[in-house]
Amino acid sequence: MTDDVTADPQDRWDVLRRRVDVDRLLRVLDGASLDDIEQALDKAERDGRDIMPPPVDGDFYGFAETFTDDERRHQKLLREFFARDVHPIIDDYWDRGEFPHEVVHKLAALVREMYGPYEPEMELHRSGVVSLEMGRGDPSISTFFGVHWGLCMGSIQRFGSDEQKRRWLPALYAFDKIGSWALTEPLHGSDAAGGLDTTATRAGDTWTLNGEKKWSGNATIADVNVVWAKDTAEGQVKGFLVERGTPGYEVRKLHGKIGKRAVDNVDIALRGVEVDESQRLPGARSFRDVSDQLAGGRTGVSWEAVGIAMAAYEHALDYCNRREQFGKPITSFQLVQEQLVRMLGNVTAMFAMMNRLADIQRGGNVVSAERAGLAKAWCTTKMRETVAIARGVVGGNGILLEHRIARYFADAEAVYSYEGSYEMNTLIVGRAITGVSAFV
Repeated sequence: MTDDVTADPQDRWDVLRRRVDVDRLLRVLDGASLDDIEQALDKAERDGRDIMPPPVDGDFYGFAETFTDDERRHQKLLREFFARDVHPIIDDYWDRGEFPHEVVHKLAALVREMYGPYEPEMELHRSGVVSLEMGRGDPSISTFFGVHWGLCMGSIQRFGSDEQKRRWLPALYAFDKIGSWALTEPLHGSDAAGGLDTTATRAGDTWTLNGEKKWSGNATIADVNVVWAKDTAEGQVKGFLVERGTPGYEVRKLHGKIGKRAVDNVDIALRGVEVDESQRLPGARSFRDVSDQLAGGRTGVSWEAVGIAMAAYEHALDYCNRREQFGKPITSFQLVQEQLVRMLGNVTAMFAMMNRLADIQRGGNVVSAERAGLAKAWCTTKMRETVAIARGVVGGNGILLEHRIARYFADAEAVYSYEGSYEMNTLIVGRAITGVSAFV
């Protein structure tokens, strides 16, 4: 501090600028006065610590340096999108259990900026970096986007006829239409490969669907839903495009969720729903086709888990740098540092695993179900551990939405369970490494 506290403020600012990066300090000490800054800086120097901790960054090993130019651009655009359009509103929507419809047209603009205008032959890829930043930004929005883009649009592009692609993909790409996807049933989740209760019976060019579905994301607002059902004649699973408003197709929002509350999940009843043969996905001939699609989905979910764990670590570190107890920031305590390092170790190991899978995909190879299964099982387990540590290190504030970690902590439970449970993915990997199937 200057010797004369009545000195000209500009002179005092000039002295401060020689001692510290004032612009950055003002961001750290939001709303602080000149006197506050001088006193805080003096105290930090007396305590022998840096008033401005190193920047908070969950990418400790610099994996982003291995990203392509497009991936780095997508990362930047996604971080700006969430900071500007999602973070200011999402806690309120999550608390009320409602979807923020206002972000849909903003997502459409983001997609155009990332990928350009829709072209019929374009590959609807969703890179690991996109999945990572979606998870880091907000898990509910991540699910909305993943179901719409990866599952619904991905199914139509992969299994659809030329006419189905012409009709649906441009509108879905622009978010003028919303998509959903329905496989899981009230009585069939992990054992869906063994058979579905939802049936499809053909008479001429008309298929009649009967059964129930559960969890289908976005279905309350979806214009089209990819519904998987068992052909009663052949016993094989096939896909159908069911439009909103079709007689007998009833959607009811699920209530009482403790995770991903800002995205809608549903119960669906299909009571004599009639669809034309032209609404069947001709490229999907059995459950194996669904399983191959899910392997790609599990890779994306594993990246999402890295993003959630990274966000939890970054918010915990930022909080601990600012939170003072016993007259000093709690980051000065050994036990807090140990927990922060444990979180960072988890994030780094998860990132390393997924970066290797990204290398495989960049080489034009498809990630096998076994490799996707190991990533899903391991990364979501480490994500769960990391968000729990983050919630604990923030103390009582860790259960308040205003500190954001509470939302990641709850949302992680959904990510741990969907796209194949830990147990099922473990058995997929176990069969691959032993040659022995432990499935019932």
